[in-house]
Amino acid sequence: MRNETLMQYFEWYLPENCGHWKWCSQQAKALSEAGITKVWLPPAYKGSQGKSDVGYGVYDTYDLGEFDQKGTIPTKYGTREEYLQAIKDFQKEGISVIADVVLNHKMGADELERVKATMGAWDNRTWNVKGEEEIGAWTKFTFPGRNNKYSDFKWDWTCFDGVDWDDFNKQKAVFRFSGKNWDSEVDGENVNYDYLMGADLDLSNPNVLEELKKWGKWYLDTTHVDGFRLDAVKHMSFAFFNEWLKEMDEYGKEDFFAVGEYWSPELSKLKNYLAKANRCMKLFDVPLHFNFQKASCSNSNFDMGAIFNGTLLNEESDYAVTFVDNHDTQPGQALQSWVMDWFKPIAYGLILLQEKGLPCVFYGDYYGIPHDNIAPVKGLDKLLLLRKNYAYGKENRYFDHHNIVGLTREGVKEMEKSGLAMLVTDGPGGSKVMYVGEDKKGKVFYDYMGNRPEKVVIGEDGKGEFFVEGGSISVWVEE
Repeated sequence: MRNETLMQYFEWYLPENCGHWKWCSQQAKALSEAGITKVWLPPAYKGSQGKSDVGYGVYDTYDLGEFDQKGTIPTKYGTREEYLQAIKDFQKEGISVIADVVLNHKMGADELERVKATMGAWDNRTWNVKGEEEIGAWTKFTFPGRNNKYSDFKWDWTCFDGVDWDDFNKQKAVFRFSGKNWDSEVDGENVNYDYLMGADLDLSNPNVLEELKKWGKWYLDTTHVDGFRLDAVKHMSFAFFNEWLKEMDEYGKEDFFAVGEYWSPELSKLKNYLAKANRCMKLFDVPLHFNFQKASCSNSNFDMGAIFNGTLLNEESDYAVTFVDNHDTQPGQALQSWVMDWFKPIAYGLILLQEKGLPCVFYGDYYGIPHDNIAPVKGLDKLLLLRKNYAYGKENRYFDHHNIVGLTREGVKEMEKSGLAMLVTDGPGGSKVMYVGEDKKGKVFYDYMGNRPEKVVIGEDGKGEFFVEGGSISVWVEE
């Protein structure tokens, strides 16, 4: 018996020293001991910015740090051999590896093409600002450094719906190519949010679909990863991943894992996507992240009893991957919405110690972010061990107060001394009587987090009075 815990094993400002895959290999055993069962690794293929590319400026998905392209052989994270070794080292320690897959766009084309296109409005992609004209589009991908190894597929403008740069006029705008249409079944932001960045893939082109399926199978054969984290799904046809993942799932391992990034605080949009995509993947619980962020900035005026309201965890828990922050929300990034540091232990307690959802721990919270002088989250290592060793059994919730809320887990016979009582508050400290199970009567509990000094003796009714400091978290377990 082991609780599943995912870790996003990178942050935006990792050193550009091509050493991350080696670090992964070195840390595999320690992560397993800490309670991590899955790791989400960054995009492993060559980006348009070479060693400076975090991985989302996708250039060549077949180049995992093997070919001299974009001024480098290794990627920001290392070489192909080091990547494949890191995967083996994680799996040897019982950790599943989730690969970051970016199929929405390509960047850094090798050649310019002359293409007829129509300029659209930034805030209404269906509105034509002016008529069709010829533009210079960076859309020809020939990958000369790879020289047809693994695939001889060449991308040209017919493989894409549009771009955001006219090289002839040196103009940035949204350009839709002649004879092309934006995908209709996408997020409704900007009326139609098919276009995100770079050269936007035309997912209605059968040649593109065939190549994406061929690449996916090649990637599984080459890396033997256990699942995918799928980037920018709200910008892609809602039916695409249902078809693509089904083929990957049938081709790959049993219990193949998939989680999508649909960036929206609106629960209705996430639920709509799950329905339209036939529940072919889990989704990151973005609404819960924003609840955490609001609570951390509300000076104890957020209703902690409603912290799970309007979240995927609350309504579609089987499909919820919960998280506190990630590489996009960290300071300096496009989706910056950083949960304040004081609240981080509380937020992690809320996702790690309950029974629902799959919690995801952020690398920048676990190790800190030196770029911004951000320290590791205090007590996160303890919370992970609490999840690994104690967070089992029936859950009882006590979300009945504006500030002080808690939950208990009654434990299971298979895990000695398992079960716990968690209390958190975003305001003043206090206490709450909570039930931990009649089999715990007479047992002495202490605060594993070390924030409260006293001991709690469980009564004949299986209840105890547990305490918490102001703006803090305490997790009580059996001595």
